[in-house]
Amino acid sequence: MYQLAEIGWNISPEIFSIGPLAVRWYSLLFALGIILSYQIMSIFFLNEKKNIKDLDVLTIYVVIGTVVGARLGHCFFYHPEYYLSNPLEIFQIWKGGLASHGAVIAILISLYFFIKKKPEFSFFWLVDRLVIVGALAGCLIRIGNFFNSEIYGIPSDLPWAVVFERVDNIPRHPAQLYEAIAYLLIFLFLFFYYKKLKGNTQNGLFFGYFLVLLFGVRFLLEYVKDLQADVESQMIFHIGQYLSIPFVLAGFYFIFRAIRNRKIST
Repeated sequence: MYQLAEIGWNISPEIFSIGPLAVRWYSLLFALGIILSYQIMSIFFLNEKKNIKDLDVLTIYVVIGTVVGARLGHCFFYHPEYYLSNPLEIFQIWKGGLASHGAVIAILISLYFFIKKKPEFSFFWLVDRLVIVGALAGCLIRIGNFFNSEIYGIPSDLPWAVVFERVDNIPRHPAQLYEAIAYLLIFLFLFFYYKKLKGNTQNGLFFGYFLVLLFGVRFLLEYVKDLQADVESQMIFHIGQYLSIPFVLAGFYFIFRAIRNRKIST
């Protein structure tokens, strides 16, 4: 049993089911992230006189990149031996298993193909706006992880510790909510900074802030997360931390690059 100061969590991942079909909280929040991202991006497109029809095409590229990249990232970053031995299970995405690092890499690749189709868009114009909505979508996805009782934290005796009853009876850090709150704050910072600049962003500046802030948070919060793969118990850092380091370093590069170019232009 757990103390009254701790929070019991035993919500079903399914909202409702009809026969073999089930609507899950994670899927709903994932879809909500796409919808809200589209609505906010449409504001950017309209304010900056871009063709809204191009946003429809961009959304398809980004959603496919997100799902494919996140799935492949989970399979090959965290459990490569298992999925190489059972390759058909890579396609069984309904069993769960998505990795944000893989999603970001695949989204950047998808933008390359989008720009080849729509050369009037620049890479940095796109990413400096996509990262704003990406932070919000990441917030909603982490809330979905909370409903799924997955990616939970290590044991804790803090008063807000959560007992994920579908997992065990141990009070744990609600690491998913820590990330969700952090990503929401990153979204608010980028969104209102964008409004302050009235869309006149320096190429790559927002992209750099996003990489440093989001993956910096990800690196730090891995310390309160439970292991995502057995092999992590033999590592100095978690896999998520190793993967976050190059993103953070790249972020600093793009920030300094944008600031340097601004000084040169002035």
